[in-house]
Amino acid sequence: MFRGLNTLALDSKGRMSIPARLREKLREASDGRVVITIDIDRCLLIYPFDEWERVEEKLTRLPTTNKEARRLQRLLLGHAEECEIDAQGRVLVSPQLRGFAQLGKRVALVGQGRKLELWDEDRWLGLREELLGNGDGESLSGALENLVI
Repeated sequence: MFRGLNTLALDSKGRMSIPARLREKLREASDGRVVITIDIDRCLLIYPFDEWERVEEKLTRLPTTNKEARRLQRLLLGHAEECEIDAQGRVLVSPQLRGFAQLGKRVALVGQGRKLELWDEDRWLGLREELLGNGDGESLSGALENLVI
């Protein structure tokens, strides 16, 4: 499971150093192979390769006669790129994916359980404030009604 927030820098070639604790989990889960694809919120999703195969199987089982299913397949499968973590613990994010997510030099890597999200740091901070409801917490209250922490 991936959890937590890491702020990182992309180098001039678009490489990102994966934090050591996450790197080890990714190496254990799928020999350091990941799949990066887009998300409708204009961030990137990073899956360990083994987890991506499960997602991909579910996506390919969707009925192609369903317009929304085809849309989801086109977005997630059509933009998926297989990547490997290099010997220095970095992963290369392609120019196409960086452009889609509007990634600048500073990025936020956000744990989401079985996957990671990659955001431009400023966009992530803005979204976080929006999710918090500008400090009053009301925008999350409905979603958390039945959650016991």
